[in-house]
Amino acid sequence: MGKPVKEFLKQGFAQFCSTCQDAGRVMKTHGPNQIQFWFIALAIGIASGLAAVLFRLGIYAIQTTAYGTDDVLTLHSFAAGLAWYQILIIPICGGLIVGLILHHFTDDGRARSVADVIESAALSEGRVEVRRGLASAVASMVTLSTGGSTGREGPVVHLAAVISTGVCRWINANGITGRDLLGCAVAAAVSASFNAPIAGALFALEVVLRHFAVHAFAPIVIAAAVGTVINRLVFGDVTEFTLPVQNALGFYVELPAFLILGLVCGLVAVAFMKAIFWADDLGSYLQEQSRLPRYLRPAVAGAMLGGLAIWWPHIIGVGYETTSAALTGELLLHEAIVFVILKVIAVAITMGGPLTGELLLHEAIVFVVLKVIAVAITMGGRMGGGVFSPSLMVGALTGLAFGIIATAIFPTVSGSGTLYALAGMGAVAAAVLGAPISTTLIVFELTGDWQTGLAVMVAVSMSTALASRLVDRSFFLTQLERRNVHLAAGPQAYLLATFKVSSIMREVGADDAASEDACWDLVRDGLYLDGNATLEQAMPIFERGSPRFIPVVTLGGEDTPPELWGALFQVDALRAMNRALSETAAEEHS
Repeated sequence: MGKPVKEFLKQGFAQFCSTCQDAGRVMKTHGPNQIQFWFIALAIGIASGLAAVLFRLGIYAIQTTAYGTDDVLTLHSFAAGLAWYQILIIPICGGLIVGLILHHFTDDGRARSVADVIESAALSEGRVEVRRGLASAVASMVTLSTGGSTGREGPVVHLAAVISTGVCRWINANGITGRDLLGCAVAAAVSASFNAPIAGALFALEVVLRHFAVHAFAPIVIAAAVGTVINRLVFGDVTEFTLPVQNALGFYVELPAFLILGLVCGLVAVAFMKAIFWADDLGSYLQEQSRLPRYLRPAVAGAMLGGLAIWWPHIIGVGYETTSAALTGELLLHEAIVFVILKVIAVAITMGGPLTGELLLHEAIVFVVLKVIAVAITMGGRMGGGVFSPSLMVGALTGLAFGIIATAIFPTVSGSGTLYALAGMGAVAAAVLGAPISTTLIVFELTGDWQTGLAVMVAVSMSTALASRLVDRSFFLTQLERRNVHLAAGPQAYLLATFKVSSIMREVGADDAASEDACWDLVRDGLYLDGNATLEQAMPIFERGSPRFIPVVTLGGEDTPPELWGALFQVDALRAMNRALSETAAEEHS
């Protein structure tokens, strides 16, 4: 009796394996069906959540080796007790390791981050660079654990995108499926990294996919929930920041102050972003002029960070300790000589005189400037990392400084100064990310304080409205714009770059092709397109001269005559563009 049962189980297992193999072949050929997609999205959410947790634990492990403590929340206090040469050497060694990693595993020595994920969602069907992405994750982990003044959300988001890319290639996912799986991976990673499921889901939709399609919402939310569960299983159900008391608005008359705070934070956010871009340009210029090997650029940046950290260890790492101190009003210095230095800088910053005699105000103002400088050095030095956590610190300090002034001028109608720190934290971060919805929610989830929503929303709305007009909507989209990737204007702008004219043109010899003689006449007049051009170059030519078609040629060298490929007709270009816009609209409204 045992033998037939054994044979039955053996045959059943073999049949199950065969079915799985057949399903895998079908999925690779035709893509997943709806049920398979949900399981794949869940699996990607689990994998991305685990990757985010492992990334965080990796930072702790390397930081313990480098500084002797694994607590990122008290890193700068611990580092303040180290010898000056240790504070200086650790970022230099970290920068050298980062430079060598990026030099050998990337073609441009640049760490990949959120901007690259946004670009892949728009132009590459949700696929990112796997090899370069993995190298960037390792480099950013080293940066964040050896004193780099950036955040962990950028590397984590790109690492999650690497996971979804591998799955998309394996199942041969189409554009919509690939982007949806990318959104699931990003949502899970952000949620697992910050214990913020609502903000993680909305970040994926608002920042990466840049639409709120219903078909993508449910799987992304599930992935975000999975990422949060993984975080809480490892780190517990705790918020990143703890506020001492529940904040409350004293009276509605105080709301105009938060409108003004939002405008101030918008300007600070723009200065923060411009400083990073200026530092990157300056770093590239100095590297070119000095012929510095690119693998030494992060080490030089590390030396500059270490030099600053000797006097101001607050700039080390993501800055959660300083941010928490700003939110609780406990930002204090312990050395009189440092206060003298800070006071001089603060007077210079405020253009001729201090705004108040309070030490706390000077600290807040100066630490904003120092943190912006530190982040600009880290990013300009190509050390990797994200901008979200630094923008939280800059925002909290800006809000605290503003709150000290506001409560001093109107003490009878003003709430707590730390309430302004909370609102400022959200306002600067929202302007930098270009994500007012997800940033507002992530501030609530990071602090656990839902009672001050009105103040935060008012400040966030004003800061994003102002900053989006002074940059290309956000830090990430401005980064892409600087690389001539035009996503800020919407699909009608960037979709043109996805179409090669060679794939739309009518080839020479076709029944409906243009006359070769007419094509060569236009070429001699200087009207033609290179065979590798896209509709982004073609459409302005049609708009300027309204030709019926444009010849497509390959220009040879001095001794090689040009080769005529065919002609791009205006009607074909318009038809392709209209079809792409229709497909995009269908995806965003499905």
